Amino acid sequence: ISTLPDNMTRVVEDSGKYYTWRSFGPEDQRTQDLWVDMSDVRHGQVRVHGILSNSYKQAVRVALSFDFPFYGHYLRQITIATGGFIFTGDITHRMLTVTQYIAPLMANFDPSFSKESTVQYLDNGEVFVIQWEQVRLSGRESVGAFTFQAALYKTGTITFSYRDIPMSLDVIGSAEHPVKAGLSDAFMVMSPSSQSTGSPRQTIYEYHRVEIDTTKITNYSAVEFTPLPTCLMHDSCELCHSSNQTSGCSWSALVLLLALVLVALYINCHPAAASPLYLIQVSTE
Repeated sequence: ISTLPDNMTRVVEDSGKYYTWRSFGPEDQRTQDLWVDMSDVRHGQVRVHGILSNSYKQAVRVALSFDFPFYGHYLRQITIATGGFIFTGDITHRMLTVTQYIAPLMANFDPSFSKESTVQYLDNGEVFVIQWEQVRLSGRESVGAFTFQAALYKTGTITFSYRDIPMSLDVIGSAEHPVKAGLSDAFMVMSPSSQSTGSPRQTIYEYHRVEIDTTKITNYSAVEFTPLPTCLMHDSCELCHSSNQTSGCSWSALVLLLALVLVALYINCHPAAASPLYLIQVSTE
């Protein structure tokens, strides 16, 4: 990734498979255009989530009013976390921060520290916007409050917008919580347990991620992701291979099997016991 001044636009094609993305600095008009004013009633009704706004390391599942295409497959539910990210997986587990996320700014935020901190969202049928407003880092509350948002558009476009970033993100410690920004997707494979009475083993295989350089996230900056056509938009392998909108689509059972074996070995040999735990609740608000 090349380094450019904050007031210039970068266009990056990440592997040319799933998304292209652009970053915008304080001087770009696009930065202003992408920010969704939550106080403007024309955007829709804003809901301040009471649980998330008063909790630490909490996550709540929320339904979308539209099918949101993420890596080519459609989501109707997402899980919003106090830690500045959205979990997109169907099955929740103890390592939400590892993969399957949309993260404008994943960090150790604690909205319960201040009554001014809120996690709010709106859904108008065309876009779903989540805003973390005046949230502070746990243990470093005196640094200042962060305000940023993520917007999921019906078209599949994703935007991250940053209004208040009181410190350089490269000095935030990640010992208690990962610090990152970007996208990630994975799939889960169920396999029989090695024990006769055990439950099926679940293996999560991350196949792609987009990482944003957190040093480029400043006050009044933004990132816009545009989805590329994927194999999943087709109904059969034949249509996928013959389409001029997708390229490089292939299936290798051997490669997949080897990848799953390596992932399983890695997980067994390097358990992420220190990963942050998030409590999951289904939203009723």
